[in-house]
Order: sequence, then C-alpha cells, then structure tokens
Amino acid sequence: MPRQRFDSIDILRGLVMVLMVLDHTRDFVHADALRFDPTDLTRTTPLLFFTRWITHFCAPVFVFLAGVGPALQLDRGRSVPDVGRYLWTRGLWLVLLEFTVVRFGVFFNFSLAFFGFLQVIWVLGISMIVLAALIRLPTTAILAVGAVMVAGHNLLDPIQVLPTAPNQTVVGLGGSLWSILHQSNPIQPFGASMPFGFVAYPLVPWIGVMALGFVFGGAYVRCGDRPRWLAKWGAGLTLAFIAIRAANFYGDPSTWAVQGSGTFTLLSFLNTTKYPPSLLYLLMTLGPGLLFLALLERGSAWPGRRMLLLFGQVPLFFYLLQWYVAHGLGIALSAAAGKPISGYFLDPPEVFNPPPGSGFDLAMVYPVWVIAVAVLYFPCRWWAEQKKVRTEWWVRYL
Repeated sequence: MPRQRFDSIDILRGLVMVLMVLDHTRDFVHADALRFDPTDLTRTTPLLFFTRWITHFCAPVFVFLAGVGPALQLDRGRSVPDVGRYLWTRGLWLVLLEFTVVRFGVFFNFSLAFFGFLQVIWVLGISMIVLAALIRLPTTAILAVGAVMVAGHNLLDPIQVLPTAPNQTVVGLGGSLWSILHQSNPIQPFGASMPFGFVAYPLVPWIGVMALGFVFGGAYVRCGDRPRWLAKWGAGLTLAFIAIRAANFYGDPSTWAVQGSGTFTLLSFLNTTKYPPSLLYLLMTLGPGLLFLALLERGSAWPGRRMLLLFGQVPLFFYLLQWYVAHGLGIALSAAAGKPISGYFLDPPEVFNPPPGSGFDLAMVYPVWVIAVAVLYFPCRWWAEQKKVRTEWWVRYL
C-alpha cells in the first residue's frame, strides 16, 4: 500500500529554502554583499555575520533531504531500477538548468566568455547521478561511501591547485578537475583562450551528504518513535561539532581563536568552511537540522507552517523562481532610489566590483526578503495545485 508524504520533511525543506531567499536577497540588496565575505571577522558585524551564518543550514539540509527522497520513493513501492532511472535523468536535467535558467537568473547576462557558476543545483544533479548507481549497493556500502566522504575529505585539504595569479583562473583540465572535485576555484578547463566558470560547490563531500541522506531515509521510514530517534541523532551530531571544534585539530581548514570580545570568539568558533563544506560545517548544520525535524514530527500547529509545507512540496519551482524575484527586487529597489543598476547585469569578474553607491544598508535586506517570500507564495501555490491534476511526465521534473 503506498505511503503518504511526510509533512515534516517538506516543512523542513520549505524552511531552509526561505532562509536561502534571505541569503540571495542579501546578495542583491546589501551594499557590501559583493565587496567582502560577511564571515570575515576583520570586517563583519555580529548581525551581518549571523545573517549569513543562519543560511549555512540551507545547502546541507537541502542536499541531505534530496537523498532522503529516493528512499521514500522506494518505501512507496517504486522499484530500484525505476528510482535509479529517475535519479540520473533528473540529475542531467538539474545540470542543464544550472547552466541555463539559473545562470541567467543570477546574472541577467549570458556572455559567451563565462559559462557559469557550479552551484547547489549542479552538485545536486551530479550527486543524483552517482546515487542512481549507489542505490543498487547494500545499505552498509552506501553508508560507508557517505561516511568516508563526509568524515575523511578534510584529509585532502593540503592538496591545493591555485590560480597562477590573483583574479586569474585555474587553467587546464587536470587542475580544473581537482577544483570540480574538492576545491572552489575559477576554472578554464579547455585553455586560457576558452570560456571560464567558477566552481562554487565541489562535488566532494556533497555526494557523500546525499548518500547519507538516502541511508537516513531508509531508517526514517522504519523508525517507530521518530521524534526521539531524530532528537538523539541531532543532539549527537551537534555535540560532536562542539567537541571536535573545541579540540581545534581536525575537521575544518580554518581553526578558531580567542578574539577581542566574547561575541567575536563565538563567531570564530562558528565560522566553519563552506567551500567545500568541512566535516565541522556539516555537523554544525545537519545536527540542529535533525533536532528541528524532531520537533516537526510532533505535529504541533504554528504560524507559517502551511506556507513552509507548500514551498517544500515544490522545491525546484521555488528555487528557480526565487533567483528572478530576488534579482528583480534588487533592480527595482535600486532604480526607485536612484542608485546605479548596471552591476545587476554583469558576469564575473565585473560583478564583484559593483559601481560606487550601489546597494543598501543591511536593515533594508530583511523587509525585501519578506516581500520576496510573499511574492513567491502565489506562483508556488498555483504550481502545487497544477501538480495535483497534471499527468504529463515532465511535471515530475519541476
């Protein structure tokens, strides 16, 4: 008998996507978004740091839950070959979207010199293609692959391929392949005269995160007391983060240090590495994510629950549309305020040097974020209704 969807999974997915919109709204609205890293302790403020830090939960939870999904499909009665076929075809579709629809939504420009960012949709696509093969293996083998990638990949940190000079790219196939696997870099795999791109999300350990999500999903559907089970694992991962981070010897290429104030010492402790995601970064985000999922399993009603459930049921549609909404609101706000808008139509490296006077204070980011979420609600509600009644094959892929 087919099983129903788990609302708690969709709500958690919807929550991290709403947080993701905060991050992208900051990219398009905040004056300093492209001028310096908001986690740079020499330049940031606590509010700016936490505005960025809270969005760190988005990618790990999203990729992890993308691994849970195929396990739930198997539980609903679909065969391994059928799920595998869906995974690799959807994976190819996501990669195509990354280089087209997402690419244009981020830059509103499509110059031939820049083929695009390799971001979360890219890594989701490739991870799904790999998972399509992994699901044919025993669960213990899938667990081993995921655990080794997540827990062990920081051993590879000393291997570095660097551009030949500042603001240059990694040229050549070998260095570009390593960047695609484990190091965030601008790359030109086919030579200095060819188009360049930027690897924002290397594949390792994201493939492992999705593999662990698949194993987790299989255990999740069989678990009797899910809230208690989730709370135990969430607390365990969170405590593991605190213990390993406090030891300051492994799990992240950036160590923490005592700062000039207690607040900034805390920021240093929490300032783990996202590109690629370190072991500590993943423990710091997935642990609390499971704790929140345990709370959701209790099914209590609270404001915004239905909206998050809706967003979580149409994740790809939401993701694609939010780039255009956040980008468009940034342009509209700047134009209304008489600020320059030329920076909204540029590709790297020009986009990282916005015109003087661009952008707004951080206080403006939050109301624009609320507006963006409100705008997204209506088309997402429409598409959720369409998915209930449409039977075309392509509906599953959006």
